[in-house]
Amino acid sequence: MLEINFLPFPILKSQRLLLRQVGANDADAILSLRSNDEVMKYIPRPYLKSKEDALELIAMFDDKIENGIGINWGIYFLDEPENLIGIIGYYRMKPEHYRAEVGYMLFPEYNGKGIVSEALQKVVEYGFKDMKLHSIEAILDPENKGSEKVLIKNGFVKEAHLIENEYYEGRFLDSMIYSLLNK
Repeated sequence: MLEINFLPFPILKSQRLLLRQVGANDADAILSLRSNDEVMKYIPRPYLKSKEDALELIAMFDDKIENGIGINWGIYFLDEPENLIGIIGYYRMKPEHYRAEVGYMLFPEYNGKGIVSEALQKVVEYGFKDMKLHSIEAILDPENKGSEKVLIKNGFVKEAHLIENEYYEGRFLDSMIYSLLNK
């Protein structure tokens, strides 16, 4: 079984992006991100309603990092390291299977600019090289064509289309699973 340690926090950089730990200074941006209708359209999670909600979410991120059960990076441009534009991370870690779920969200004005792909490539590289994962999965709403394109572009393959496997806010939702193997 994998032994995962995210301390010290791994800062990742790409050509345009800085992926760093989210902090209390990012609470307003996290609130804005997690209460944006377009961002949350395909994510069956409750909206954040206050800065306190955002601070609680950031505290939860920190707790998962400290306990090695999940990690989130804030996405920033290298030349604007204080302006959060999205988040990306590993959730639902399955160390006994050498597998983790990757997820991401980005402010809508940055969609279509290759930002998620660029961040995803760094996070996948970290997952395979540093975390020693064998596979990475992404779970998405079948209607989320933008996310599906990003995953395919980055070598993920469709593993499954689950029918009405989640219940959220009074209705059943489908999920698709895409994955990437460490080769």
